[in-house]
Amino acid sequence: MPVAVVTFVVCATTVLGVYWLFILGPEERAGRALRKRLKPDSEDRGQRPELARTAAPLSALKTLDALLARSGGVIDPIQRIIALSGLRVTVGVIVLAGGLVGMLTFLVVQLVTGVVWIAAGAALFAAPLPYSYVRAIANRRLRTLEEQFPQAIELIAVSLRAGHAFATGLLMVAEEIAAPMGTEFRLLYDQQNYGKPLPDVLKGLAERVPLLDVRIFVTAVLTQRETGGNLAEVLDRLAALVRERFTIRRQVQSVSAHGRITGWVLAFMPPAVAGMLFVVAPDHVRILVEDPVGLQLVAAGLFLQIVGTLAIRRIVDIEI
Repeated sequence: MPVAVVTFVVCATTVLGVYWLFILGPEERAGRALRKRLKPDSEDRGQRPELARTAAPLSALKTLDALLARSGGVIDPIQRIIALSGLRVTVGVIVLAGGLVGMLTFLVVQLVTGVVWIAAGAALFAAPLPYSYVRAIANRRLRTLEEQFPQAIELIAVSLRAGHAFATGLLMVAEEIAAPMGTEFRLLYDQQNYGKPLPDVLKGLAERVPLLDVRIFVTAVLTQRETGGNLAEVLDRLAALVRERFTIRRQVQSVSAHGRITGWVLAFMPPAVAGMLFVVAPDHVRILVEDPVGLQLVAAGLFLQIVGTLAIRRIVDIEI
């Protein structure tokens, strides 16, 4: 009976997902394009879309959008990760994708093993995979921003030494440096150019780009505006400090590479061996899922595996 219910739910979800992907999605995009063409030019003349941006919907499905809107701050981490990743997806897409992946994993594992609790554990493990994918893209974009940041503040320092205003330095960074840093500074320049106070604009940059170097840059600029001083020299020293930190980080990564590889091997070896035994000699593994003592041993092993993996990750994760 549970397998039949799960099969029905998975099939219904798949049908609805395909219907939304190939019918509702194109119709909605066509409708948005038509409404954009019918808008008077006076409404958006002289302003960029990101400057007049309203609160984006959490999902294209109105019911899910209303449900997510009432969830409070639970979805705030997902929204921050999506904004940092630069992907054009909504929170609803991540939630639905996680639910679909979890149900499909539960069905497959249930059909293969016939054990409900193993299928439920596998589903709980697989459900966050879409969020993990978006988080990986966000982390990669954040690393790119961190690598581009020294060049950006050096350009601003060069502009200041040449006698230009600070806003001109922001424009130089937006035009000379590729995305994503150029895109962030383009938004920074446009916001202050359209009249938003510079302190608010800089604080918004620190919120969008959660890097320690960016917060130091914002603090230095705001302090110089209040107390005076040679901002170009401060930015040069900050760029040199960031580059030196990159050098030390790469040295630490090369030294700790053996420990990280060892940690990955120790983390994945037990489940890999269990999977091979389940395929090669299923009778030896079946006692672990059929006998009560075996279930207790499996639970204890999973707990110790998680604790060991977290401990190894904590040891090899060295922050500079």
